[in-house]
Amino acid sequence: MIELWTPQLDSSFGTLHERLVRAIRDDIDAGTLLPEDQLPTQRDLASRLGIGVGTVTRAYAEAERLGLVTSTVGRGTFIAAGGPTQDADESTGAPIDLSLNLQSHPAAGDRVATALARLPLRPDFVQSLSATPHAGLDWQRQTIASWLRRTAHFDGIDWRRLIVTTGAQQAMSLVIGTMCRPGEIVLTEAVTFSGFRALAEHSGLRCAGVDMDDEGIEPDALERAVVATGSRVLYLMPTLQNPTTRSMSRARREEIVRIARRHDLTLLEDDVYGPLAFVPGADRPDLVPIASLAPERTCYVSSASKAIAMGLRVGVLVAPDEARFAALSRAMRVDCYASSSIAASLVCQMIKDGSADEVRIAVAQEAVARMALARRALGDAAVPPSFPTSLHAWLPMGELEAERLANRVMRRGVILTPPASFIVDGDLESGLRLCLNAVSRPALERALVILRGALADDLVPRRLAIV
Repeated sequence: MIELWTPQLDSSFGTLHERLVRAIRDDIDAGTLLPEDQLPTQRDLASRLGIGVGTVTRAYAEAERLGLVTSTVGRGTFIAAGGPTQDADESTGAPIDLSLNLQSHPAAGDRVATALARLPLRPDFVQSLSATPHAGLDWQRQTIASWLRRTAHFDGIDWRRLIVTTGAQQAMSLVIGTMCRPGEIVLTEAVTFSGFRALAEHSGLRCAGVDMDDEGIEPDALERAVVATGSRVLYLMPTLQNPTTRSMSRARREEIVRIARRHDLTLLEDDVYGPLAFVPGADRPDLVPIASLAPERTCYVSSASKAIAMGLRVGVLVAPDEARFAALSRAMRVDCYASSSIAASLVCQMIKDGSADEVRIAVAQEAVARMALARRALGDAAVPPSFPTSLHAWLPMGELEAERLANRVMRRGVILTPPASFIVDGDLESGLRLCLNAVSRPALERALVILRGALADDLVPRRLAIV
């Protein structure tokens, strides 16, 4: 038994039992706790930490549910063999995967489980099991709209034009399938979300990149691109753009809207990071979604994946008007009839009981801490994000340099998204994205050491000035 094991409880993280679960996970990742190690008895650990025995009991139970420990009556609680995480292990050589832009918050599982247990108590639970309207149940649409009004500053959102989708990716697919024809050109930022690039290619569309500055799309460049291509659609991410982490000022958003109106552009606004950007300490009251500034021409997309949990797959699509809402609803019927009403009910339950915001703020706080780790390790190579709550960091560099660096760190056990996945026009902008929240903190720290070493290697060109 590890009788002297006294975990450090992070006071900024969740409830007491959540902090203890987090401490167990972190010490497993750090190698302080090894497979088959026996933990102190609940009473002994409670006494050592000055907390209630019930709190330790609940933490041990949660740790067992997560696969961190195993418990046997009469024997005690032991660290599980193998462990639940897939982070790199220096002894096995397993890779550290920084290619998935996930959030990190172990207590999210507890919040989701609690909300899931309460679902059968809802009077409309049976209705959720039946066929539902293509856009979702009215109460779900109203609840999600009120949450986005508060968390993403979308004051003008109209729940009657809101469709609940299976994630943001499906929402974008509905827009592209309804409003674009194969062979058309869709404008995007010079480097754009890899998921949208893949969607456009799958749909037979061509992407044309628009030059960017430190606020995102440059208005003059957009004007030139519209004239040169004749495009009718612009996809953009004005808040915490993926991959560059940039955000548009209010003035820039208004200028983009003026250009869109002048050329009758339809805007596809991806705001999945909006709820993470607007949290205490990072909030910018002057910023609102472009859909608030140009509701008549903006298809607004968001989701619960970044702010709450990826696996919930609950997305949002707000149509610009009734005609396009009807067209998108018909497309939803053809695509999958309707999204999962149970998943949407679960998210709405969390919104109503406040746990969605608890998770959202905790995710943002963890993101801030991890961004600080990356900035300390990589210095000016990682540009400061427009909001400290970004889940990813951006290292601007030439396309060839980015490919070389990605290959070099991959050979050392760190997986990054291939730089070409983001690049629409490599002559305009390129770089590497680091997803900072998909692995444990110890694994992230190891990955950052590897990246720092690769950046310092003389064999890698060092043109790392901020673009």
